[in-house]
Amino acid sequence: MAITINWASEEDTSRFATALATMVSAGDIICLEGDLGAGKTTFTKYFAKALGIEQAIKSPTYTIIREYEEGPVPLYHMDAYRLEETGGESVGLEDYLNGDGITIIEWPQYVLENLPEDYLWIKIESTGLTSRQVTVTGEGITGQDLLMQLSKDFA
Repeated sequence: MAITINWASEEDTSRFATALATMVSAGDIICLEGDLGAGKTTFTKYFAKALGIEQAIKSPTYTIIREYEEGPVPLYHMDAYRLEETGGESVGLEDYLNGDGITIIEWPQYVLENLPEDYLWIKIESTGLTSRQVTVTGEGITGQDLLMQLSKDFA
């Protein structure tokens, strides 16, 4: 099952990210697929804000992983783009995925073999200057549960 959502503006991104942030818990994994400029980091900024993180959210492109500990649960924001050749084991990805925080992975297709069986996959495709088509799927029990919760508000 998948749901498709159209975001007409950044406010729609914020509304979706905020809603999802109220549904997740420690150990949940969110995969963000999309081209450069699709809005993956923007989504993460709104998601983090909804979790109570006030620290500036920056793209982890060069650091690969940024940790935000100020919310009620840690947020691990990853950019797997540079892991295409080495995979997630080179940065201890498994420690984060099995940790006590919520993990958001940009460019997850590069560490697909490292992902556990439960995650939410969000594909963001630009359809205009500020509009996006978003396809959400869930893998495993947790991913399917999050998808079902989202479908009540966004399908």
